[in-house]
Formats: sequence, C-alpha cells, structure tokens
Amino acid sequence: MTTPDGGATRAAPAMEEEGAARTAPPRKEAARPARRGPADPVRSLMHHHQELCARAVDALEIAAGLEAHGVTDRTAARFRHRDVFSLAEELYARVPRADPATTAAAAPGPAAAPAAARGSRSVRGALHLLPGAVCVAAVAALASVGAAPVDARTAVGAAGGVLVVLAVRLGVRSGPLRRRHQGAGPRTAGLWVCWTAGYAVYGDWLLRQLLAGGPDLPYAAPRAAVATAVALAFALAPAAGCAHWFAVRGRRGLAASRGLGELAARVRPLLLATTLLFLGALVALLLGADAVFGDDGTMAVVAAAALGVLLFLARLLAVHGFPEAAATGLASAAALEALALSLVLIARLPGLPPLGLPVEALATAGGPAAVPAVACTAAALGLLVHGLRALTGACAHGPAPSGPAEAHRP
Repeated sequence: MTTPDGGATRAAPAMEEEGAARTAPPRKEAARPARRGPADPVRSLMHHHQELCARAVDALEIAAGLEAHGVTDRTAARFRHRDVFSLAEELYARVPRADPATTAAAAPGPAAAPAAARGSRSVRGALHLLPGAVCVAAVAALASVGAAPVDARTAVGAAGGVLVVLAVRLGVRSGPLRRRHQGAGPRTAGLWVCWTAGYAVYGDWLLRQLLAGGPDLPYAAPRAAVATAVALAFALAPAAGCAHWFAVRGRRGLAASRGLGELAARVRPLLLATTLLFLGALVALLLGADAVFGDDGTMAVVAAAALGVLLFLARLLAVHGFPEAAATGLASAAALEALALSLVLIARLPGLPPLGLPVEALATAGGPAAVPAVACTAAALGLLVHGLRALTGACAHGPAPSGPAEAHRP
C-alpha cells in the first residue's frame, strides 16, 4: 500500500528488521554475577557482627567472636561453610576494615604507653602479693594475743580472715586473673571458694575432733593450719603469672592455627604445662611455709596442693569464659568435704555407725588431711579434663564478647 508521502518506503525497512529478528536464533544473555541479596546466607551475619568484623585484625579473631556468640560448626553449615574458621574467612574478606587512623588517634602516645604499662604491672604485682602479706600479719597478730581469752583470739582471727578475703578479692579483680565477662557465672562460686579454703585451714582439726567424739564447744579452741594458709595466700602471685603465660601463648596459638584441630593440638599441652608450672610453684611455697611456721604433715601438703590446683583451674576457666564449669568443680569438692563431716555425725545415731566407716578408714590410713586431698584431687582432675576440651576453642582466647559468657555456648 502506497501513500502520497512515501509511507510504504519507510515501512519496508521496519518490516525487514522485524522478519530478521524472528528468523535469527535467540542470543544467549551474558552471564551475570550471582546477586547478593536474600539468597546470600552470609549477609545477615555480616550486618549482625559488623563491628566485630570491621575491627578484627585477622580471620581468627572473627572466629573467636563468632564462637563466643554461640556460632558452632553446625551453625556454619547452615551458612554453606564447613566450619567456623571458613565462615570467618569469608566475613573477613567481605567486610571492609575499620579506618586505622581512628584507632591510632585514640591510642596513647609511644612514650606514655610503656610507662603506664609498667605502672599498672607494678600495681597488679603488689595486689597479687597483698593476700600473703595480710595473712602473715594476721598470723603475727594471733601470736601476739596467744595469752588472751578465747573470745579475743577468735575476734582477731576472724578479722584477719576477713582482711585476707578482701585482699584476695582485690587481687583477682586485676591483671590476668580478672574475668573478661563481668557479672557472668553463678554467685555461689565465692561461697565454695570460702568453704574449701576454710576447710584447708580448720577442716583437719574439726574432723579429728569429730572422730574423737567432740568437739567440746565452746571451750575447744580451733587449731589452724598456719603453713597451709600462708602458702595458699601467697599462691595468688604465681597463679597470676601462670595465667598470664597461658593467655599470651594461647593467643599466639590462635594466631598461628588454621583450624580448630590445630588450635586444640597447641592448647592441650600448653594447659598441662601451665598446670604443672603452677603446681611446682605451689609445692615450693608449701614446703617453705612448713619450714617457717611448722610442719603440718605430708598429707596436708598434698591436700593443700590439690586445693591450690583446683582453685587455679577454676579461676582459669572463669577467666576464659567458663564460670559455670568452674563453680561446678568447686561445689563438687565442697560437697565431698561436707559429706565426710556429715557422715561422721550421722554415724553417732543409733543403728547408723557403719556410715562413718569409710571416713574413719580414710582418716586412719592417711590422716584427716586425706579427706580434702581426695575431694580436691577428684574435682581438680575433673576441671582439668573439662579444660582440655573447653579451652581449645577459639572463643576461649579471643576478645571478650559483649554478651554473657556462656550464653548458647556449644
């Protein structure tokens, strides 16, 4: 069809182009990169842990933070990764790093930082030695009132005990023994510490009196294990040193490891070496205290060493984010000691003397100190076994998380 203005001429090329388009084979669209949207399983995790990923110096620090927030290898599988380390590597690669200039501006000057560090180390060292000094002062005060009435000696001893407890509390709130997760863990842990420490000082005398049919209160004057008390009070200093040694080498092992298996292989011998190192320092303190304040017996040294290792492992677990396990170990030792005393008292009832035979046999074979030795050794071994598993995770050696220490912990 022809129009006066040449419409057929303009329509012909259009019809040819349309026919060519119909006969031409369909062109394959260029491959587009996979979109990162709702189908990206990692994006929500990136937003949730944005600050952690932006400030991390390596992927292992992100892995530690993820584990502390309850992300396990099973959780990582839901994000299409084989383990937490693989997931952390993707987050580290995808999240931009924070501006280092901001961090450098907030950091102290090069001259002020070492001086402040030296001052803080000196203060912490003094705080860790303070319980031992207070305990020696309390022993000297008791010796000075030896001829005073029983009430006066009891008041002096109670005041000295309270001061030692306060000094220990100050010591564990600073330096390597300070918990990274404040407010976490059961509140009864302090009660179990006081019970086990009090039993180490007065438990042998009390059990001996119970087995003999006493004690004849209020006239019986308690006899304290002075050497044990002084050695345990001074043991806070080597405990802090060993905890610092473990923490530093644990972080180095975390930085050098490329997987959970490799990290576990580094941490397990480190924990055993740290425990043996503290045990050696504690035994040296106990033998030195026995030489100065009088020998309490070989079994008393064994019992005090077992208690010291138990307290050290409990604090180490609490520092690295496992206060529940630490409290359980301490409560187990306290329960065994309380059970031994209760069985001796229950055995006095008519028809129940056989209940006290196990405690009597143990005390006859190794002395009254055998009871706390068995109780504390069993609890310490339990904590050591648990630590060989719990302290091998990246979360035990990373920065402190913002949430509760053991919330949703694997």
